[in-house]
Amino acid sequence: MTKLLVILFLIYSFSSITFADNSINSAESNAPTIKIGVQATGTLAWELAKLQSEKHTAFRIEQRILANAEAGKIALQSGAVDMIVSDWIWAAKMRDEGSDFSFYPYSSTSGVLMAPAKSEIKSINDLKGKRLGIAGGELDKNWLLLKALAQQEKIDLTGIETVFGAPPLINEQLLQGRVDVALNYWHYGAKLEAQGYRAIINGREIIEKLGIKQAVPSLGYVFKQSWAQQHKAAVNAFFTAANNAKQALCSNEKDWQHIVPLLQVDDTKTQNSFRQRYCKGEIKQWGNAERNALDSVYATLKTISNNKLTGQAEHLPSELFWSAD
Repeated sequence: MTKLLVILFLIYSFSSITFADNSINSAESNAPTIKIGVQATGTLAWELAKLQSEKHTAFRIEQRILANAEAGKIALQSGAVDMIVSDWIWAAKMRDEGSDFSFYPYSSTSGVLMAPAKSEIKSINDLKGKRLGIAGGELDKNWLLLKALAQQEKIDLTGIETVFGAPPLINEQLLQGRVDVALNYWHYGAKLEAQGYRAIINGREIIEKLGIKQAVPSLGYVFKQSWAQQHKAAVNAFFTAANNAKQALCSNEKDWQHIVPLLQVDDTKTQNSFRQRYCKGEIKQWGNAERNALDSVYATLKTISNNKLTGQAEHLPSELFWSAD
């Protein structure tokens, strides 16, 4: 039965990869093509929409539309795409298992703990005896970091009732009052915030309270190092262009309005909430201090998950991080 479920999942994931017509063309016909796996509702689609209105001499982009993050991982491993946006923990674990995946930071925006505006829950000290909805499973990175913080602050979380589920389901559970507080991904938190719900603590604040002061990425571009080395100029040019596109979306109202239909929300309040949280995730610094900080986060996750999330490696492999030099 388990094998059947795995096979069905693989079929579903591969069938969820479609070839998009909205390629980003280069002024040079012989420029390398980068095949990028993109979730239709993901923020990478926003930047690519901005790039689509421009001409780039160093690269061409072909988008492969993906149904979900797992489909992206499978597509990357199979060679159906050259690059995806994914979690650094997954990339590191795959590297430890023998792949040559590299990681380049995309965003530092992470999950957020949300409660109703009038809730008595003001901090994680107030979670005892409450019902907590958690997007993902028991090895969700946000949940593990929250547990690590509670452990550090000597807060007992054993008395809370945890409910795990997909992000939309967790939001719905909070809206219907079936849970008292929800730990969800940032864009689902943004939707709740626009409806008057209140943020208790977000992922970046959790990391800061754990003693890590540098802003570290939560997601990044993941790709095979061997492929990227063959197309280094194109890859670096794409990263620069994508970062410029993000800055334009955050600073230029006309550029932002151009991609608003991709948000798939009609009310201005939610759109503004999306934009605010998205722009706060800009990677402004990425050097040795940030890499060391990410390794500290890794060590925390390794300990709190008893190696279940990270695998056996003691540290993040230094070769995981892509160098533009």
